[in-house]
Amino acid sequence: MSRIGKRAIDIPSGVEVKIGAEAVSVKGPKGTLSTPVHSKVNYAVEGNKIQVTAADDSRMARAQHGLRRTLLDNCIQGVTKGFQKALEVVGVGYKVSVQGKKVVLTVGYSHPVEFPLPAGIDAAAEGNKLTISGIDKQLVGEVAAQLRRVRPPEPYKGKGIKYVDEHIRRKAGKSGAK
Repeated sequence: MSRIGKRAIDIPSGVEVKIGAEAVSVKGPKGTLSTPVHSKVNYAVEGNKIQVTAADDSRMARAQHGLRRTLLDNCIQGVTKGFQKALEVVGVGYKVSVQGKKVVLTVGYSHPVEFPLPAGIDAAAEGNKLTISGIDKQLVGEVAAQLRRVRPPEPYKGKGIKYVDEHIRRKAGKSGAK
């Protein structure tokens, strides 16, 4: 049995959870999210807690048990606190700015790269740092990964777009090999 799946999920005040046949919808102060349900997983609301249990002891039920509990917990966290990822632009002349619903990156190409933000995602630029925020954890992570792919960090000088907490393994250049 899943250790993560065994833990009950607390429902904070101001959050409404509806369990349907196709999906579990969560409505909170920041918005509404939903996550699909699986036939091998049962949901039970008891007071201000949700208990997720596996329907049987099959391999599929055990696999889905912890996953569905975590997805539901992420929905509840998203509608109450939200999620954010911080990126850092490193390099001489590299800069980032937010213009409305698009991020403009100047990262060594002959032209500035414009990245349109999807609905539900906000960005804030402060100096060489870019913060992506939203209520959907998967979407925040995907947008941050797509922005990082515009100019991934290189190992010699460390130039590029990296996560703030990411460590870039550096290499010695031509002169360092002697």
